[in-house]
Amino acid sequence: MPLGQDEDMPTLRLALSQVNPSVGDLAGNADLVRSWTRQAADAGAQLVLFPEMMLTGYPVEDLVFRRSFVAASRAALERLAADLAADGLGEVPVVVGYLDADGPPQVSGDAEPGHGARNAAALLHGGAVVARYFKHHLPNYGVFDEDRYFIPGDTLTVVRIAGVDVALTICEDLWQAGGPFAAAREAGVGLVVNINGSPYELNKDDIRLPLVRRRAAEANATIAYVNMIGGQDELVFEGDSMIVSADGELLTRAPQFVEHLLVHDVDLPAATEPPAAETAAGMRVVRGALDGVPPTPSGPAAVGGLIEPVADEAEVWQALVLGLRDYVNKNRFPSVVLGLSGGIDSAVVAALAVDALGGDRVVGVSLPSQHSSEHSREDAADLAKRTGLDYRVEPIQPMVDAFLANLSLSGVAVENLQARVRGVILMALSNQEGHLVLTTGNKSELAVGYSTLYGDSVGGFNPIKDVWKTLVWRLAKWRNTDAARRGETPPIPENSIGKPPSAELSPGQLDSDSLPDYDVLDPILIGYVDGDLGRDGLVESGHDPAVVDKVLRLVDTAEYKRRQSAPGTKISMKAFGRDRRLPITNRWREKG
Repeated sequence: MPLGQDEDMPTLRLALSQVNPSVGDLAGNADLVRSWTRQAADAGAQLVLFPEMMLTGYPVEDLVFRRSFVAASRAALERLAADLAADGLGEVPVVVGYLDADGPPQVSGDAEPGHGARNAAALLHGGAVVARYFKHHLPNYGVFDEDRYFIPGDTLTVVRIAGVDVALTICEDLWQAGGPFAAAREAGVGLVVNINGSPYELNKDDIRLPLVRRRAAEANATIAYVNMIGGQDELVFEGDSMIVSADGELLTRAPQFVEHLLVHDVDLPAATEPPAAETAAGMRVVRGALDGVPPTPSGPAAVGGLIEPVADEAEVWQALVLGLRDYVNKNRFPSVVLGLSGGIDSAVVAALAVDALGGDRVVGVSLPSQHSSEHSREDAADLAKRTGLDYRVEPIQPMVDAFLANLSLSGVAVENLQARVRGVILMALSNQEGHLVLTTGNKSELAVGYSTLYGDSVGGFNPIKDVWKTLVWRLAKWRNTDAARRGETPPIPENSIGKPPSAELSPGQLDSDSLPDYDVLDPILIGYVDGDLGRDGLVESGHDPAVVDKVLRLVDTAEYKRRQSAPGTKISMKAFGRDRRLPITNRWREKG
């Protein structure tokens, strides 16, 4: 028997496949399942787990309403089961997420009651789909709209594998007490499988482990939690797969933001005669059993290891790099282009882009005007030299002067004209050479509308859209320190980090001319945007009432700008767009 095995308890070798599917790529996702199952089988796995909606990618949003897509998902599942058997992997049980439906997909209530699209998990074995489970708890908050798309399941699927009763669950089932985990306890299972498409936000890993421990106690069973990685539009998934025992011990945990096969031997209670009742905690219980599962391999036990958490800045940087890389690659852009001002925001975006794609796929363009300082031009060139990106200089003043020769403009209109000329140049390069334009506005600027529509806000993706300005500085300092630690050249010039922020659209201009200092502004914005505090709550928290009034007025009147902003990777609990949805036409104002 493997080292450490309890003589009275069966041992299951679990393989948690933390992989990166793409939405809509059913064939490619199925190939991922086949290749990773091969690796798991070579490691002696007796049960292989893949993430939520692995076959379709997640979230599929309104693709749910296309009957052709639902049918393709179901057909791909059957084909995958047969292909695994043809690959010589038919004996290995595989759990995979997919899109199913019983009856027509639900659209505006036109489906029969209790029938419609399903967020589903399937157990594949012996060339067939031997068991299915439909997600019970459907999240309908934050970025989730699953109540719009799916019908909840009411049945707990329990399958006996190698002498252990195993229950299937999906993502949100873990985040809610009761339901499948309470039913699993009454059903006497030894292992609960939980497959996930759980999006990243900062410090979510600190919440996840205590949550898994609570559900393990509720089910009185070991939990195998597998999560996908990768970027999907604004969302990024970080993995963080783990196995937690019934008594709450963290047995193994995977790294974040990388594909990883977590293989671990788990001692589990032997299955006993099931209760006569066919219901548990209000759910029907459907049972099955598999024959011909490979025995636990002899020799040393498989130990998946434990990954230590990293600093917040390292975690956020990895999330932003992965979100940008997958947005570019999954949408098949050959390269990216961005304006390099010499300031901190464009410097951080450029460093992220080079980390994500390599310097040969990043074009940085200096777009100086008559107000651009010499040090800003030098800082942009210095960053390009440090990172190895393709650096170009396109002076904008002759084009601005051509406009001013034909238009009578002054003040802010001239400032915005400069920003819009820069946007035109970047978009022209995009059209000519095929680059994706990256915009570089941070969350603080987006919150208060400190940007020019069709100017510095122009672009197809914004890597720091959900990053407060004060965090931008922290990320820059961390990235440079990390580079120095590894003996590499820090990518971001110290001048870009240390100088006062400025749009440089007029002589001597500084952000602080229009806005409170960012160390004052950001806490107010975090309370108002992320925390939904009103004026009174912000003042009670110690903020100056006059500053609060000014900031809230800026935020409320900038909603129309945010509605037109580029997508960007979500890293906070409440990102603009999917999380925070406010009307543009809105006369409600917080008053003192």
